[in-house]
Amino acid sequence: MSVKLLNAIIFNQCASKGKECSYLPSKRGGPRKKKVGQSSSLGMESHDKTWASTFHHPRLHEAVFDQFDSLAVPGAGLRHLDFSPEVQSMFEDLMVPASGDVSRSALAAEPVSIHVSNQDPSRVRVYGNEHDILNGYYIFIHLYFPIFPPACSSIMVDHPLASPGKSSNPKSTSETPLGYIPKSPITLAISAILALVPHPNDSNPSSPESVLLRRSYAQWFSRAALESVEVESELVESVANPSQALLSEQPVPKRSPLHPHVPVELESILALLILSVYEYAQRGNLVKMRHRAGQAYVTAMNMSLHALPLEEDVYAEAKRRAWWMTYYCVCQGSIVSTTPPTIIPNDPRFVTPYPRFASDPEGWSILMRAQHALIAGTQFIIDLNQALKARSNMSYIYERMRKLDAWIRPVLAHANTPPSVSPLDGITDSEAITAQSIRKICLIKLSSAHIKTHRFRAFLDIPIFIKKHCDLTCASIGYLGTEADAQGSSKICCAYTNLHEIPIAPPSGQSPSSCSTTSDISGVTTSSSIWVNEDAFPFTNHESTEICLNAALTIAHMFRTLPYPNPTYDNKDLISSRPRSPSDDPTSIFPRTMPSFACCAMQSSYAMLMLYYKSRVVDQTSNTEGNPLNGSEELADELQYGLECVIAAVRNYSEAFEALSGMRGWLTLSMENSLSHICAYVLKTSNHCLFSVLLDEIEGAFMTAFPQP
Repeated sequence: MSVKLLNAIIFNQCASKGKECSYLPSKRGGPRKKKVGQSSSLGMESHDKTWASTFHHPRLHEAVFDQFDSLAVPGAGLRHLDFSPEVQSMFEDLMVPASGDVSRSALAAEPVSIHVSNQDPSRVRVYGNEHDILNGYYIFIHLYFPIFPPACSSIMVDHPLASPGKSSNPKSTSETPLGYIPKSPITLAISAILALVPHPNDSNPSSPESVLLRRSYAQWFSRAALESVEVESELVESVANPSQALLSEQPVPKRSPLHPHVPVELESILALLILSVYEYAQRGNLVKMRHRAGQAYVTAMNMSLHALPLEEDVYAEAKRRAWWMTYYCVCQGSIVSTTPPTIIPNDPRFVTPYPRFASDPEGWSILMRAQHALIAGTQFIIDLNQALKARSNMSYIYERMRKLDAWIRPVLAHANTPPSVSPLDGITDSEAITAQSIRKICLIKLSSAHIKTHRFRAFLDIPIFIKKHCDLTCASIGYLGTEADAQGSSKICCAYTNLHEIPIAPPSGQSPSSCSTTSDISGVTTSSSIWVNEDAFPFTNHESTEICLNAALTIAHMFRTLPYPNPTYDNKDLISSRPRSPSDDPTSIFPRTMPSFACCAMQSSYAMLMLYYKSRVVDQTSNTEGNPLNGSEELADELQYGLECVIAAVRNYSEAFEALSGMRGWLTLSMENSLSHICAYVLKTSNHCLFSVLLDEIEGAFMTAFPQP
């Protein structure tokens, strides 16, 4: 009988008696606890209880597994994995004894019993040495987040340890929950990401036990990496002789570098960059995401990485990648949080040459220009919302829209141009595949910036999401979206589909119309848009609609063709017994990592759903010449396929990164059932009150046709 089933039976027995379940440790004798060692070389503090002893917490499974969206601030529909202190204590002692600081040797000798079933135990992807960790980085991370120079040797077979995180014989002191502890901040940070990738020999990686185990290991690695960064920046004089501390130079860690072409002093910066993405994609914590990137930025500026000369040496490429990936992560924090950038994107002090892919010399330049364009698109949305809310002069917005579009177009054309270096047939080189992957990420970002620029003109930012996703307006049913009458009933608001259909805003002092929608960020109502001169836009509605159509389909295509990790194994025992995908594609088993651009998936989905709506409902009565949505049957199939591509991509990401399941929860909905349901309803009504009416029903219908894996 599995532990999960046994816990459920015990819980039901307690509930039937009106009592709360609690775990009482046995008072019988057992093996004596060994004396603890001295303080850890990483400076990590010990905790009060062992992991197993925390299962007395009542209804623990509710606190751990019943997650919810925490979307009060701009984000990407991310699930937050910050628990209460009681729940956090369950993970804090995963790798340490019950009390006292420990050395590495003592840490490796203390067994920890993890509650898993005897058959098909859950496993976590951890490695036994620094070289295997770096090799895992090149297999699972480098394709999407190239912070290291090219590998000095060919990528080897993947060597995760066979059975970490469990003890088949808890009474034995020779077995360890973690056979090897990484030695540096960067290998600890890499291990945090790799621990989230399901182990190849885990038969049920989506089980609660496996998810919880991966989460706890990843969080331990993350905390250890951050503490290691702090330890390596500590000055001896600050403790021994503070009066001399200000005269001391920053110490250089006295250990061998992980990569022969990466200075050891850069490793803390690279670790912080990885932890920034970890906080976003796994824990859904935008504040910590920006803090980690900001700390890396300050450290990089202190090392003058932003102003490197053109000189070439063995470390030049590593320093350039460290700086520009730091720039990339700082910008990404502003993009996903929908806030103005904390740095000047085109700061004239940033003169460090771009890194270089041998197979695509322009790739890095295009990536940074794409990131800059996405920042500008996000700032445009912020300015637009503020202008609508304040009912200010829109001429500035019109000019910004025109200039932003003129800026994005040549970068898009450049990104679509084949590299100047002719690619070889059947590319197997890891760096060449990484260059191709970066090109696809550039197109995803540029297309997302194009949608941000044109979506208000094309769709009026009509809300279709219940939750807040990125900078997209959400449907606030029950706030300004409803109006209660004297009998207590409520009238559901309508989302208008043309600027001329929006009612005139009431005079000052009167309540707004019930048919208005509001954005959680800006408080902008669509009824306030009537004063906007439709003819003053630099683009027609059809032009903006066509741009959004092309951009959304480009994003879907790039997500479909983005490469998957492709590890190889030389041990026949390391063969996953998980069922293959319907396409029987072995590369789809392993999730992609580092989804820092996941918000672009929501931009694409929003555009494709609105395009489907416009093609089926809005524009069917006015078959205007030049309408990009004419011939809607073929277009509907294309949009549905595009949505399926985005859904598959987000589902793949969420296999490793739990915070993205907030996106997957909406995107894994049935297009066929929901869209036909929408159209059938709209055609029966006298007005076009679309998604605001049916949001709850749409979610249920979508989940029926596209059940979660």
